[in-house]
Amino acid sequence: MPKKKQTANNSDTFEQKLWKTADKLRKNIDAAEYKHIVLGLIFLKYISDAFEELHQKLLLGEGVYEGADPEDKDEYVAENIFFVPPQARWSYIQGQAKQPTIGKIVDDAMELIERENSKRLKGILPKVYGQQKLDQASLGGLIDLIGSVTLGDAEAQAQDVLGRVYEYFLGQFALAEGKKGGQFYTPESIVRLLVEMLEPYSGRVFDPCCGSGGMFVQSEKFIQAHQGRLDDISIYGQESNETTYKLCRMNLAIRGIDGSNIKWNPEGSFLNDAHKDLKADFVIANPPFNDSDWSGDLLQNDGRWSYGAPPKGNANFAWVQHFLYHLAPTGSAGFVLSNGSLSSNTSGEGEIRKALVEADLVDCIVMLPTQLFYNTGIPACLWFMSRGKSNPHLNALPKGEEVRSRQGEVLFIDASELGYMVNRRNRAFDDEDVAKIVNTYHQWKKNPSPPTPLPEGEGSYRDVKGFCKSATLADIEKHNFVLTPGRYVGIPDEVDDGIPFEEKMEILTKELAMQMREGLALDEEIKLQLKKVGFALEVD
Repeated sequence: MPKKKQTANNSDTFEQKLWKTADKLRKNIDAAEYKHIVLGLIFLKYISDAFEELHQKLLLGEGVYEGADPEDKDEYVAENIFFVPPQARWSYIQGQAKQPTIGKIVDDAMELIERENSKRLKGILPKVYGQQKLDQASLGGLIDLIGSVTLGDAEAQAQDVLGRVYEYFLGQFALAEGKKGGQFYTPESIVRLLVEMLEPYSGRVFDPCCGSGGMFVQSEKFIQAHQGRLDDISIYGQESNETTYKLCRMNLAIRGIDGSNIKWNPEGSFLNDAHKDLKADFVIANPPFNDSDWSGDLLQNDGRWSYGAPPKGNANFAWVQHFLYHLAPTGSAGFVLSNGSLSSNTSGEGEIRKALVEADLVDCIVMLPTQLFYNTGIPACLWFMSRGKSNPHLNALPKGEEVRSRQGEVLFIDASELGYMVNRRNRAFDDEDVAKIVNTYHQWKKNPSPPTPLPEGEGSYRDVKGFCKSATLADIEKHNFVLTPGRYVGIPDEVDDGIPFEEKMEILTKELAMQMREGLALDEEIKLQLKKVGFALEVD
């Protein structure tokens, strides 16, 4: 059974308190609209805080800042800080928060910031604050609330206050929007698992359905956590929803990530590939599950379908082949798909899956537990594919650890029993869960499964009944190229509790006898209560 999350106390975190207050101010505005209002203000507060901190140093004019002009835009550009004009600065906006025209004041501020930082922000910021249905008093209250939090100075950045708030708010809006929320947000524990499995230390990272940019943000966090260099990776993405694209660009901008290679067009990645010539070192993605409206009828002869034309009514294997098309000769991909992709034989999907296995592109399959995603109850899995399985020299880990050739092998992991319930509807992986899956995969990449099981704690990778199995292509062929992990990992052995059978049966029969006596007593009580209200119950 999935474990329950243990917490030290029931007090709300800083992010939760901020969210609850902001949500009270939402009133009758739809969550899909409100997220742009709130996240836009958070962005504005962050860049204003960062600006003001440097502005004060320039005003003092001490040390390296001696003789500097605090209103010179180049001073801010040199330190990778957005220039904020006087009438867009948070101090000015918060001073006007009680004015009936505060919405227009904020819209004008967004326009000014875009104009002064057009290379990075043109057309990105929301200008929705002056709309008639937005209560201006509530907007003023929201500005005062966000104004109470320092987001962009050096201390706040060191504590990643902005990252915590922005990530938490994205998750809460995704929950509030339900199915629509999944269009822009992948739960953090899934993104983290994908990134830590792939280890994108350097190279080109690509997400052709990038939503709010979570894959890129997590890649940056991974590099920072492992003392890597952020400029060793470059990111490329595409998004077909314009408002989600803007959300992504803001998400990246506040973290100092270059979003210039994130592209938007309404046609999407299949009909209008924005990065036709890109060959990425890593593809990380969470495409729409079982998408039937992907223009498959227009693309049956597309050059990307090297392993078979995907069915017109389901885009799963169109996405898989789109990822492979963009993968460099030594590249790796990790992505989310519905469980149907592992076993479906509909409209040629089984033949495509067979071709992918026979081409030795499938590296690892992870079965996920239910309830991980905010927008769907469809069971899901993770696919990991690699073009360099057979060449360990081309596939060395960036940490300097060589990996072995996995030619003709696929690792299956059944993680369906992992995770904890965040609330009644949703589950997540904790650090221990992520580490268990990631370590299993990395150990397998470096060490083959021993011919005989090893005692607990000895060696590195080993098959574990009910959890992981290193299978050969011949094993997979025996299962008709179905990739469901349960077929390979088996069922975990029952743990012997050490109680003799006779003793166990004696305990169980005593418990049963007690329950039967309690049942008879309850029957008599029911008869008595019915008789009191004039309904005698006779049982033959």
